[in-house]
Amino acid sequence: MKSDATIKKEGIEALKQKLDSLEIEKFLTLMKREQFDYTKWRKNLFEDMTIEELAEKADKYSEKLDTE
Repeated sequence: MKSDATIKKEGIEALKQKLDSLEIEKFLTLMKREQFDYTKWRKNLFEDMTIEELAEKADKYSEKLDTE
């Protein structure tokens, strides 16, 4: 299992790929401010999607990664 320090470092690196420094700060502030249960959020994330819709989204995302 990764250490807390490693997870934090890799998390910030992942955020840097999509957000600029001000957006990262805002994201972290929002996460800290809210009572956010990531596990619960993930459990319900695809609740209203059919398996076909989910597969289509996954295919589109995969295609996008192939072109980057």
